[in-house]
Amino acid sequence: MTLREACIWGQEQLAAKGVEDAQLDAWYLLEYVTGVSRASYYADPGRKIAEKQEEDYRTLIRKRGEHIPLQHLTGSQEFMGLEFQVNEHVLIPRQDTETLVEHALEYLEKGKVPAPENSLRILDMCTGSGCILLSVLIYAERYIRKNRHCNRKLRIEGTGADVSEEALQVARTNAQKLYPEAGFIQSDLFGNVPGRYSVILSNPPYIRTEEISRLQDEVRFHDPVLALDGREDGLYFYRRIVSEAQPHLEQGGILIFEIGYDQAKDVSELLRKAGYTEITVKKDLAGLDRVVSAVLQ
Repeated sequence: MTLREACIWGQEQLAAKGVEDAQLDAWYLLEYVTGVSRASYYADPGRKIAEKQEEDYRTLIRKRGEHIPLQHLTGSQEFMGLEFQVNEHVLIPRQDTETLVEHALEYLEKGKVPAPENSLRILDMCTGSGCILLSVLIYAERYIRKNRHCNRKLRIEGTGADVSEEALQVARTNAQKLYPEAGFIQSDLFGNVPGRYSVILSNPPYIRTEEISRLQDEVRFHDPVLALDGREDGLYFYRRIVSEAQPHLEQGGILIFEIGYDQAKDVSELLRKAGYTEITVKKDLAGLDRVVSAVLQ
């Protein structure tokens, strides 16, 4: 089988199984198995692939046809230009969530975050793969090094918390590769979390329980339900985090959530009733409400 034949066969197989982006996924799996770049492919599409590679490719195409996520087959997902290990124990990082990271970085770059004794502490609640925390830490450090007007004595510390030890194992693996100084705590929300933080970030479970059965097969059968289920109205974890976060936030500290597209009003109201100020809603690239932030005065 040649590279071209393999790619066409893969596309046809995935399309027949109703896989969205069949063409793209067939290519990614071919690239993953053979290590062939697009430039090499177009330079010599008639090149034969090794027998073992063909066997592996056929196996992966079959699994993708069963709607096992592409990222579970390759074991990784790009997020904020960084490569993260993923598996069935963590939510696959999605581009929508980059809005949360970018909004957090806006606060940091504008110097609007409290940093007592030159220590800026960040907590990522429901950290999963660690993609949010690690991305913020990496880009914040780069910004400080790059900009002369920044406080060079500023120390940035990051902690991720999650109830799932399996998820934390993935986060620790990603941290070892990307930002070894990050720490992680197994905790049911704030149960085991010590101290106060300048910023608390969270992409909590926010899908209404009844909606989970209507999600794509890749999500409802392969993403951990623990990371999806926001209980009856999808707001369970927002209520808990809003009510429990205050003892863990510095005065002037920032609480930033990812939200579902129809939850901005409800989450904003939870924050307002709890005494938070400067409540802001940010949209994602699709123009949908995606992030809500607020300040604790």
